[in-house]
Amino acid sequence: MAQLAQLLFSVGVVVVALTFAAHVGHAVMLANGRRTLPRLAAAPQPAFAGVVSGSFAEQAAQRPGRETIEPTSPLSGVSTGLGWVAVALLGMSLVFRALSVGRGPWGNMFEFTVAFGFTILLGYQLLERRYPIRSLGFIPFGVALTLLLYASSLPNEVKPLVPALQNAPLLTIHVGMAVTAYGIFATAFAAGVGYLVQGQHDRFSWLPTHKVLDEVAYRSVIIGFPIFATMIILGSWWASIAWSRYWGWDPKETAALVTWLVYAVYLHARNQKAWAGRPAALLLVVGFGMVLVTYSGSLWFSGLHAYSGL
Repeated sequence: MAQLAQLLFSVGVVVVALTFAAHVGHAVMLANGRRTLPRLAAAPQPAFAGVVSGSFAEQAAQRPGRETIEPTSPLSGVSTGLGWVAVALLGMSLVFRALSVGRGPWGNMFEFTVAFGFTILLGYQLLERRYPIRSLGFIPFGVALTLLLYASSLPNEVKPLVPALQNAPLLTIHVGMAVTAYGIFATAFAAGVGYLVQGQHDRFSWLPTHKVLDEVAYRSVIIGFPIFATMIILGSWWASIAWSRYWGWDPKETAALVTWLVYAVYLHARNQKAWAGRPAALLLVVGFGMVLVTYSGSLWFSGLHAYSGL
């Protein structure tokens, strides 16, 4: 099982690299004007048109979605198809790894990094089905490829866990929630970067509009934020079981709390006129920076979460 998981992982990394190259080529073609579809199509009337009025109808009618047809290139379908192949390969790799270890496949730095890359790709692929963001696909795929290449350099042997981690249900749920939230926040980061480049006046016609980018970022954080909060609560409970205290200001605990606070500030700031737009997008970049600090904190700071296997 472990050998098959490793083989699927290796093939998956190659496919992710090819998908990243396809996304870069797609973005370059769009930037050079080699598009095959117009940017905008006439928006269909919503089902409630003429029946419902007021703020709800106005907001729903203005909500970005697939009524905005994104420009395509000869590599559009290739990037999307390869992306799903990469997700399938990495997903199967994690399943076989889980079967071989008898728990969630994220008990050391190698496993966690592979799962991190997988959730980034899965989160992006799902959002791409709803929003016209393919021209930004090279950002999440680039982040995921970097993580997976780093994972390739880490020890991948299946070893017994330290006593504090020998709680398979909590390990599977707590760390699984962490890696899921991290992957979702990566898409919010990509949207935030796109917003900073695009600006409120939509500088580049080949990028998604600033409204679409803002919507994608907000939807991502709305999904990831409660998952991340639940992860912290479960971690506190686990800490009371393993170390007889709920909170000890361990470096990884502190980094997770700061990350949660950054996204809490973002959710508040986005609805404030003075902070909406560029300041909120900057918070998304800072937030994902804190995600990376939380992810790698045990490598730089000594603490009770030093279970990387390095």
